[in-house]
Amino acid sequence: MPHYLVATFSDRNQANIAYNCLQTSELALSHIDLVGPGFKSLQDLNVLDPNQVAWRQATRMLFWLVPFGFFAGFSFNDITGLTIWPQVSPLVNHCIGGVFGAVSAAMGGFTFGGGAQIYFDKEKAPLAKRLKSGRYLLVAQGTELLLRQAVRKLQSLPSEHLQFYEGQP
Repeated sequence: MPHYLVATFSDRNQANIAYNCLQTSELALSHIDLVGPGFKSLQDLNVLDPNQVAWRQATRMLFWLVPFGFFAGFSFNDITGLTIWPQVSPLVNHCIGGVFGAVSAAMGGFTFGGGAQIYFDKEKAPLAKRLKSGRYLLVAQGTELLLRQAVRKLQSLPSEHLQFYEGQP
């Protein structure tokens, strides 16, 4: 899976300085791009937005946690013999317990799978929003080791954000 480094800069000169700094690293020039007014657009690059990555992780968690939660809720209701709705059969009560378990699993899968970061983590603002606000993005693609070296070089520059994340497979 490719790894990406996205650095956000407030003006064009800082972005150019960062681009020139990364040219001296071991990253191939074809894997370093400037995005913003006068440079490439975000659609030209094959980079996923962090929000899309978070949604993908959350749906993966939901895929396996919801059925597990249903089974756990069904089993818990069966073992304890709780009567949720007295007018229906024990099997329906077990299924209602399973639905409660599935809903609980869905909430946990969404929260811990990355879905909650979309709403609460303001530092991971979508890349398109940063571009609309006049910022410039420096996007580098490579192995994790090369990008860690690039981060060390970029830390001395006045960037607003440095994000390291995995892109699409």
